[in-house]
Amino acid sequence: MNNRDKLHTGDLYTCADEELAAAQRACLELQYDYNATRPSEGEKREELLKKMFAEIGEGCYIEPPLHSNWGGHHTHLGKGVYANFALTLVDDTHIYIGDYTMIGPNVVLATAGHPVLPALREKVYQYNLPIHIGRNCWLGAGVVVLPGVTIGDNTVIGAGSIVTRDIPANVVAYGNPCRVVRPIDERDLKTYFRGRPIDPADLAAVGIETE
Repeated sequence: MNNRDKLHTGDLYTCADEELAAAQRACLELQYDYNATRPSEGEKREELLKKMFAEIGEGCYIEPPLHSNWGGHHTHLGKGVYANFALTLVDDTHIYIGDYTMIGPNVVLATAGHPVLPALREKVYQYNLPIHIGRNCWLGAGVVVLPGVTIGDNTVIGAGSIVTRDIPANVVAYGNPCRVVRPIDERDLKTYFRGRPIDPADLAAVGIETE
């Protein structure tokens, strides 16, 4: 098994490999082009994203600058995904992001890790584990998601959190390390931020009827 194969197995490999470096450079050239686009060049951005990402659904938007080890080549986006400025994808293996998920500025999704043993790190050994983020999640500003983590559908991760372990669906979680704080429940039909009430007309607009 060569180093290219080991990108997706979780095995240790050395990234000091010219074949890998050449493949990465081709991806990073497209990323450079994307980050150099003007705000008025929406169609050009869409076309570049289709070339860059492993999969990308309709209606996705990523604010430049985007930073990615493989230029999105191992990242799979559902439809309607939005990412704010300075998203960092350490996508040495696969990252999966579900439909309508929102990602705040300066978020890091890191699939790659390095062994603790100094002798191996000196020779730039690493391993990669995939990240799965569910449908309709919200990752606040500055969130860091570490290798191998799964975040369930609809979950909110608070700003500045470091997610070291799986987080289930339908919860609010935050902290360092990130922990579940509460479920998403009836209170979220009534208020949206520190007691501020939700207008019933806004709920009706998204198909939620209240008494």
